[in-house]
Amino acid sequence: MKKEKVVIGRREVADLIEFGLSDVNVKVDTGAYSSSIHVSHCQEKDGILEVKFLDASHPSYIDRVFLFKEYRKKRVKSSTGQTQERYFIYVKIHMGGKIVKTEFSLTERNGMRFPILIGRKLLNNRFIVDTSLKYLHPSLHAL
Repeated sequence: MKKEKVVIGRREVADLIEFGLSDVNVKVDTGAYSSSIHVSHCQEKDGILEVKFLDASHPSYIDRVFLFKEYRKKRVKSSTGQTQERYFIYVKIHMGGKIVKTEFSLTERNGMRFPILIGRKLLNNRFIVDTSLKYLHPSLHAL
């Protein structure tokens, strides 16, 4: 049986339930392959990755360090064309009425209006993007 694809807009709100982050603005980027999350702290120590999601300028920011034993490093080409090494983790995200576990790269998106960028890898076979629309689905927090 084929799963129903959900229509989402070019901008949505999402929740990262595992980390207590709700109503985070996301930008849907069909030109990006992978998804990314803004982090204000990301450091590897003795095989453990320490991460602080978002920063104090975001309303959903929580000043807490999360620890990850499972992660990987990979070289990626940024939107500016520069190659950089990034950490990747698996995260559950609630968006468009669905909860999806997918891989996110961790990067500093300082000055960006959208702390989360959603790429094709997450969208594929789950969502259809209507670029003329935005904020079609409420976060779990709003329900």
